[in-house]
Amino acid sequence: MKRSTINQLIRSAQSCFKSHGWALPPKPRWDVTDFGLGQWHAFALVLVNLAEEKEYCEKLMYAKKGMTTPAHCHKRKKEDIICRWGKLAVQVWAGRPGGSKGRSFDLPVNHEAVRVKSGEIVELAAGSRVTLVPGIYHEFYPLSRECIIGEVSTANDDVHDNFFVNPDIGRYPGIEEDEPAVVPLLSDK
Repeated sequence: MKRSTINQLIRSAQSCFKSHGWALPPKPRWDVTDFGLGQWHAFALVLVNLAEEKEYCEKLMYAKKGMTTPAHCHKRKKEDIICRWGKLAVQVWAGRPGGSKGRSFDLPVNHEAVRVKSGEIVELAAGSRVTLVPGIYHEFYPLSRECIIGEVSTANDDVHDNFFVNPDIGRYPGIEEDEPAVVPLLSDK
């Protein structure tokens, strides 16, 4: 992923956050990923870690329409995915997408159990949330032109607790340094 593309996505996120009243903490910890697929228009996410504690984590995320966070699950992390602004689609599966088709399960949406079928898409308006427990596969993407997404979760471990369906996915992209960074990323050493 080119540093110029990363910078462009960070500037877009900063502009969206500011125009919708989301103030970031001093020295926020930024992360931008194309999931190692080299197709940031289709697969990408901009993240800002707001809280990183051993018991819990909070993130603010940004995506443009057309950008998907690919299907994955966590074995330890429980999380709420929250549409903070715009409209968000969250597709959910009771197990690996290929092997759980048609299986029904209860999914907490806005703190109320909703019966869904594996592979179903839950649409979240601004302020709405879905609670994902370990083992529930999920992917999400904006339905609006851009979207601000929140995550509140138990402890986060992006290196050891992300299990993507696509084996080609890498959590942190390789970066082609074609211009200076506007902000440092979590993956910058």
